[in-house]
This record gives sequence, C-alpha cells and structure tokens, in this order.
Amino acid sequence: MTLVQSHDENQESIKANLTYIIDNGVKPISATTGPGGRLRHRVGEFEERTVTIQNARTLQNDLSIEKNGFLLTPHKTSVVDFFDEDEIKAVYYPEIEKLIQQQSGATRILIFDHTLRSGDEAVRAEKFYREPVHVIHNDYTEWSGPQRARDLLPEEEADALLQHRMAIIQVWRAIREPIQSHPLAICDSSSVTPKNLIKAERQHEDRVGEIYQLTYNPDHKWFYFPTMHRDEALVFKVYDSEKDGRARFTAHVSFEDPSTPQGAPPRESIEVRAIAFFAPTT
Repeated sequence: MTLVQSHDENQESIKANLTYIIDNGVKPISATTGPGGRLRHRVGEFEERTVTIQNARTLQNDLSIEKNGFLLTPHKTSVVDFFDEDEIKAVYYPEIEKLIQQQSGATRILIFDHTLRSGDEAVRAEKFYREPVHVIHNDYTEWSGPQRARDLLPEEEADALLQHRMAIIQVWRAIREPIQSHPLAICDSSSVTPKNLIKAERQHEDRVGEIYQLTYNPDHKWFYFPTMHRDEALVFKVYDSEKDGRARFTAHVSFEDPSTPQGAPPRESIEVRAIAFFAPTT
C-alpha cells in the first residue's frame, strides 16, 4: 500500500473546477468505443466553473436517496479481487442487490452491468478499464431510464413492470486503496432544475442511449465524501419514474481535488447499475 499523507476528513469544504456543458442548441454526443469501451469521444461545448464542494461526511446522517438522491453507508464486501469478473458477478452482485433493496424498499432488483475505472493510464491500457469521467452527467434521462428496462427484459414483462414505479440506482466504491485522487462529486438533486438538464446522445458499440449533461447554475449544491474506503458504498439514484417531488436525477462527476496529497495512488473504483422495481401502490 502506498503511504501518503491522508485527506482531512473533517475539512468543511473545498473549491474545485467542475466541467459543465454549454447549451448551444446542438445535441451533445458521448461515445465509447474499443475494447471495454475504453476510448471516449465527445461532441459538445464545455466550460469549467469553480464551485464549492461540501464535505458530506459532516451531514451524512441527514442524507437520503429520496430527498437528496444519494447517501453513503458502511458496507463490507466479501470480494477478494475486484479485478476478477467472475467473482464480481458471483459475490458482489448479490451483495449489491441486497444493499439496494434495503436502501430503496424495492421488491425486485435487476443488476445489469458494472464499470471498473482507474486513474492510471497504464492500467487502463493493460486491463481495458475506463477513465474517471470529468464531464458532469446523469446516466439516464426521462426516455432512456424506462428504455433500459425495455432493452433488458422481454417486451410483455417490461410493459407490465413499467406500469408501476421503477428507478435506476447505482453503487460506487473504492476497490483497493482509499480514494485520494479524482474523487466523485455529486449534486443534490433538489438543487437542479429541469432547464439545467441537457440531453446528450450516448453511443455504445451495440446501442444508442441518452444521458443528461448539466449546464451551470450557481444554486447547485455539490458534495463529496473525502477518502472513501473499500468498506463504504455511495448509493445514488439516476432515474425515478415517480414525479411527486422526490429525487429523480442525481448528477455527478470526477474532479481534480486540490487537496490531493502528493504521491496519492491513482483512483480505482467500481460502479454497479441496477433497476429497482416497486410493488404497486394502494
């Protein structure tokens, strides 16, 4: 393990640059190609804005995925090697299914993929892992959220399930050493207005989806959890079919933390994506 001076987990906030989309009237494009989707191509006009990012550890007991769109929870894992795809699916997926069910109250969880990311270019080239994403985004839109269920399930089953509430929930964590570089900033869903959400075409090698990118708003409330450890999980919601005032879209982004200590190890993380289906309300 690399020994470096750690972050101050009690630091109230930091200032850092985040990358927003500029709405110029042209639909942006985000594409991943090559082995493991490692090569990324973007079309769009972007700008960096300096924002205050609050240390969410100081208020994590007050956060919820329904009010804010995200929360951090202790979550030990039995996974030995996160670089073993078979172990991830056999051991980690059931752990995450249980976690999402506990945090959301859903009656059925469908985990459909995961992504390993590394801040080390040499590791990415060798293992075909993806890089941390430095453009603010939300992984699903009003259209692509339910469409993902239609992509994954037989038509009749999807039609029946989509008659009731569904959500897409993601779980993000460190996979080896604590996160000291390129941490994840996450925006309180309640501080984002619909006009801030810009549809971007998301091109995969086997399909075309859609994500939201975010335009700048000084009222955005940004948070992060310094020095996330392997036994902690960040749970956040990127789509919810309910329109009753609860969190629906939770924008997030990797950023250059100015307080990262010299010699900090590259960030290594995993995110798992799942659809949560809910029982009909009475």
